[in-house]
Amino acid sequence: MNISIRKICLSSASAATIMVACPAFGYQAAEDANASAETVGAGDIVVTAQRREESLQNVPIAVSAFGTETLKAQKIEGGLDIQTGVPNMTFAQGQRGDNVTIRGIGTKAFSGSSDSATGVHFAGAPVTDNRLFQMDLYDVQRLEVLRGPQGTLYGRNATGGVINVIPARPTDDFEASLNAEFTNHGGRKFRGMVNIPLARDVLSLRLATSMFDRNGYVRNLMNGDTIDGRSMYSFRATLGFTPTERLSGYFTWQRFREDDDRLTTGKGVCAADPGPASLGGVDITNPIVRGLLSQGCANEVLTPGKATALPNSLATFFGLAAYRAGLASGDVFVGQTQIPGFDQVATPVTPAYVAQQDIYQGGLTWDATDSIRVEYLGSYQTGRTASRQDALLVYPEIAFNSTALYPGGIVNDPQLGAYDRLMYLNSNDRTSKQHFHELRVASSFSGPFNFSIGGNYLDYRLVQAAGNYSHTLTAFANVANGGASCAIGNNSCIYIDPDSSLMGQGHNYFLSYQPYRLHSYAGFGELYFELSDTVKLTAGARYTKDDKRLDNIPARLLTPGSGYPAGVPAALKASFEAFTGRIGIDWKPELSWTDSTLVYAFASRGYKGGGLNPVTPDVGATFAPEYVNALEIGTKNTLLNGALSLNASAFYYDYKDYQISKFVNRVNVTENVDARVMGLELEAVARPLDGLRLNFTGGLLDSKIKNGTSLDLFDRTQGDADLAIVKNGSASVCVVPKAALADFVAIVQRSNGAPEVAGISGNPNSMFNICGGTYASMGLVPTQGAPANLAGNKLPNAPDWTVSFGAEYRWNLSDSWSTTLRGDYYRQGSSFARPYNAAVDYLPAWENLNLSLKFTQEEMMLDVEFYVKNVTNNRATTDYLYNDDSIGLTARAFLREPRIYAISISKAF
Repeated sequence: MNISIRKICLSSASAATIMVACPAFGYQAAEDANASAETVGAGDIVVTAQRREESLQNVPIAVSAFGTETLKAQKIEGGLDIQTGVPNMTFAQGQRGDNVTIRGIGTKAFSGSSDSATGVHFAGAPVTDNRLFQMDLYDVQRLEVLRGPQGTLYGRNATGGVINVIPARPTDDFEASLNAEFTNHGGRKFRGMVNIPLARDVLSLRLATSMFDRNGYVRNLMNGDTIDGRSMYSFRATLGFTPTERLSGYFTWQRFREDDDRLTTGKGVCAADPGPASLGGVDITNPIVRGLLSQGCANEVLTPGKATALPNSLATFFGLAAYRAGLASGDVFVGQTQIPGFDQVATPVTPAYVAQQDIYQGGLTWDATDSIRVEYLGSYQTGRTASRQDALLVYPEIAFNSTALYPGGIVNDPQLGAYDRLMYLNSNDRTSKQHFHELRVASSFSGPFNFSIGGNYLDYRLVQAAGNYSHTLTAFANVANGGASCAIGNNSCIYIDPDSSLMGQGHNYFLSYQPYRLHSYAGFGELYFELSDTVKLTAGARYTKDDKRLDNIPARLLTPGSGYPAGVPAALKASFEAFTGRIGIDWKPELSWTDSTLVYAFASRGYKGGGLNPVTPDVGATFAPEYVNALEIGTKNTLLNGALSLNASAFYYDYKDYQISKFVNRVNVTENVDARVMGLELEAVARPLDGLRLNFTGGLLDSKIKNGTSLDLFDRTQGDADLAIVKNGSASVCVVPKAALADFVAIVQRSNGAPEVAGISGNPNSMFNICGGTYASMGLVPTQGAPANLAGNKLPNAPDWTVSFGAEYRWNLSDSWSTTLRGDYYRQGSSFARPYNAAVDYLPAWENLNLSLKFTQEEMMLDVEFYVKNVTNNRATTDYLYNDDSIGLTARAFLREPRIYAISISKAF
């Protein structure tokens, strides 16, 4: 078999879909750089080789694919842009990773031991802790998005789908290109590529790089600087080799680095809850009492850019520490609002963000016989992200009180520095390592039967450290210690870490430290039976086993002692295993009114492993795996002599144990609910006139949670008029009978007719003990609250509809110059950020419009382009990170970028 067999079955469909369409050599072929691909007709992507050709229109699965030119034309440059070309897909950047949702199935579980529902792959290998969408998509041969559960050939634990970034591979010809872009906000982007044949038909080297630098969008009014800038680069080197006609391979090294002042989230958004003016007929006259009855932020719709309220600082653990240390007399935000909009903040701390990733990956392809191919894929990856940010991005107008320990109200914190006002800082540090190995064997027999089988192994390690810091916590510890120093190892006082490092031995800050390890094994395969010339049966199966370990290291905020010894048990362990698979049929009828037609129907079962919860009261030690039973039918059609392609699909998912995380007492815990999802999707590409190309995608989605209950921190009483909330000493919340709480408040305030009770009367601080059950004999029996019934609610980040439309027209200006005018419009419906579907969860519908004008000189291989992204400057909110009770329930927004206009110059050689 000739070495160019590597070209077989390539298309811009994913490796999995190619394996379905041409089972002989689908997996490796889908990543091979030596394929010859061209676009003909109306988007029918055809690949050719010596013996056969396959088309995206012949692939019986729902897949969206973007080649190099399409990515450039539609301005799909990073993660946030991908959804604008894929039906029923949303993408939101998160503080701890991207949340990609496909057909309503996303990753709302952000535990360190949870897996992503959408598998992200680099050249076919999973990237468990990925930064692929932070960088520019440069020198990419193809980007593929599979919709629906995967696993029998592709994807690890991918219940939602798979995104595969396929970089360009070395070719046998010399080529090079340079691109420079200059944008508003001082943006500068440079891309370059050179392909060097070292030994003709034997050895080639391809080098590519991307560098991006821009100023921030956000103005810090405290010093006039801009923040949320970018400074990053990535470099890739790929060596391709073909020592014999039957053996070929490649090795790739990709490095990514970022070091800038990126904001991991926007500022906190809040509709303030001032606390009740009265309780059970008792007027609340004491502002401290009222603050302790406030949950911080109310359950109200958040209007992006206009929700300028601030929570009562007594509803936050750092504000409460200021009060208890004598630095504050009450709410330090009283009468203050935020600066309107997301692009103006006030902070004394410049955010810091560092990210890095190295991917070392290689593959070998051996044609053992003319009809058997053996392939190996291996990768080693390392990554780290470290961020530090003022979580409030608001500078209080009220300064601290002067105290004996802190004259002038100035607190010199070892980790933060000296401040005289409330400040709260977040830090996150993630370090990961991953080994992945996969072996596959595929056949290309001339008869009706073929197969593809394989197995893989993944070893993944993650160390995740999340910290909360405030100088008020240090001040409280110092007051508790009586102002005396506390030596390390002394368990009778609170050790204040003198080191400026954000990760040490101190108990004057909150530190969640979670080392995690995963071993995953899988065996998989598919069998293919050609029942006739037009009908093919596919059957596949997969066995997966996941072994997970999470070290149990409890947080120790403001507790006596130092260090972070292991808890009991020292480590949490769990194993999960599952058999999954799919079966389906595809038919290629010959119809008089189409050029080609494919009809397919598949049933599949998907799986995503369970995980481990930190040791937390009233929370299960593990959360269950996800399972989805999926039915899908679809059709792909080419019409009008190739001028139109029209594809449609319909699907139904029965979902078991969907995983959803939330923060409880600054610790994330994960729960499970059942759901069902169904929808329709339509994709079309048309060339009605010479030079005119139109593309359209549309998706309809109906998601519904079938059962499950969960405690909604924004609504702990669930409308029960007989219940009320109250804060404890760490600003966490419990629920107690309202009548008993009203009687207690009357005693605290010495209201008319209230009895005098020692230790309670005139002492608002006595309320800190209610949640501990100290006053249960007075009817104040604390609970966590009434759980919300989730049945009937929509899944989070699952809008009912998405639509995109693109149009481009190309005409000749002269014999040597042509012009292309293009516009792309995208809009998605409203959705909810949490499964509770409460008012505070509402995410409004949003839209995006891009325009571009490009001039091309064919002989010089020169492009000059002017473009505008987000023409209407719509800074849409794509998701929220909801803080828990101890931080006042503030919601921190994830936003799309503002309007970007640019000039781009590209030269090929």
